[in-house]
Amino acid sequence: MRKLWVRLGLVAAAVALVGGCATQGEDAVASGGEFTFVSPGGQTRLFYSPDERGRVSGLGGEDLLNEGQQLGLDNFKDQVVVLNIWGSWCGPCRAEADDLQAVQDKAGPKGVQVLGINVRDSRSAALDFHRDRGLTYPSIYDPSGRSLLALRQFPRSTVPATIILDRHHRVAAVFLTAMLESELLPEVEKVAAEPA
Repeated sequence: MRKLWVRLGLVAAAVALVGGCATQGEDAVASGGEFTFVSPGGQTRLFYSPDERGRVSGLGGEDLLNEGQQLGLDNFKDQVVVLNIWGSWCGPCRAEADDLQAVQDKAGPKGVQVLGINVRDSRSAALDFHRDRGLTYPSIYDPSGRSLLALRQFPRSTVPATIILDRHHRVAAVFLTAMLESELLPEVEKVAAEPA
């Protein structure tokens, strides 16, 4: 009989622990919890519903095009932000640059801003990349990848990567692969159409 009570006690404790974790996760999202990246187990496209999105804050660094000036999410309040992590040395980054520019051109009037984060690069190579492709969207110049610390536990070696943030700068989608306009634009427009 004593063993039965011990087992029932352990089961009750386990249920309380699991229930407590679930509530804590929901509260963290409801109160504007910070985004923490969780390994996707081989998936390259991750989507988050509004009630499970974590906020990104404090992301910023030096403006690639305006040396000495700072640039970050705070510059784009109430806008959907499409973060793109890139390097001039990255073949897939070169392939997707035109697609990102097309997303900026088409979705910009709907309150969308593409924001590049240039990593592991020299400033001159990054500027040449930007100018040669006629890119109009800004980029953070961040050779060390330090700005990515704001995307807690995000693998800084993943290049290219694209992250869609909603108007509250919460993570709506993560793409750990190069993207085409035809794939990215519908997802961006979907987030831009969400009620403020």
